[in-house]
Amino acid sequence: MDSVFDSLPGLEVPVGGIAQSLARLWEGSPGDGAAGQQRAPSEFRASQMNLVLHVGLPTTPDDGVAQFNAALRFTQRYPARILVLCPRAEGGTDLAMRAKIYSECFIGESRREMSCIEAVMLSYPQEHREFLENQVSIIVEADLPIYYWVHRMSQVNKIATYQWLLRNSNRFLLDTAVSTPEARTYAWPRPDGFRDLVHARLLPVRQSVGQFLSAFAPETIARGLKSVILICQPAYAAEGRVLREWMQGRLEACGAAGAAAPAYGTRQAAAAATLSLEMTFTYTDGRYFHWCADFNRGRAEFESNLGGCRQTLPMTTGLLSTEAALGEAIFY
Repeated sequence: MDSVFDSLPGLEVPVGGIAQSLARLWEGSPGDGAAGQQRAPSEFRASQMNLVLHVGLPTTPDDGVAQFNAALRFTQRYPARILVLCPRAEGGTDLAMRAKIYSECFIGESRREMSCIEAVMLSYPQEHREFLENQVSIIVEADLPIYYWVHRMSQVNKIATYQWLLRNSNRFLLDTAVSTPEARTYAWPRPDGFRDLVHARLLPVRQSVGQFLSAFAPETIARGLKSVILICQPAYAAEGRVLREWMQGRLEACGAAGAAAPAYGTRQAAAAATLSLEMTFTYTDGRYFHWCADFNRGRAEFESNLGGCRQTLPMTTGLLSTEAALGEAIFY
């Protein structure tokens, strides 16, 4: 896992000197000030939160850099102190913890519009998890909320040992598309703070489907509903699962529950299929609702006769970027 740590940008510093190194990092690089006075970038730091990115052992260097860059893009809108945790597999001979620091400033439309963020990267042996959490508690800005993002978790029992982070974070963010299936059913501390990034990046889909169906009365949608089938390409299996779960909850709220509950199913698309996701409602009286999307082309289409006559509606669609999904998961 050191390969991920080594691939991340930054200046390596002693672990015990992180705070002093961060302070020196902001010294001396002047910006434009009033009346000809120089202004240091530290004046533009206004962090709103701590974002802890914990990369799992299966994370490749390129993947780790991609997630870090997404975190940087997120902080352009929501300034934060970023902390990246890079574990090393147990059994190694090097039990020392390593650290890097990194800073970046984002310029707005004018040089007077600037925000600056800072990041700390820690490489640690899994045998010393308890020392890691002690270090994390010192590095995070104590007066700001913590958002804990775990990427590519492979073992639930490993991440469950990070009790300080799990209990002190306002949100625990997990992408169930790239984590072990057990993570979806594990009894995490403070389950009200758990957020799935798959659900977050489906926001445009959930909004468009919800808006289309909102034109019909709940009893019209629920009456005689026989089946709800999701078809998805393998690359969008997690999105298909989460969309089906969300749709089931909404239909139950409409009255399609109990003895009147429809059958729900998910199928894999044929190898030659170009559509990313499809969803079909069938009814006992011949009515239907069909939605399909091709995320590669950014297109979707609705087809339905729920109102008594056939309707079709093409529209644009897509999934949120990682940084946009982070915002959705953190704030909503």
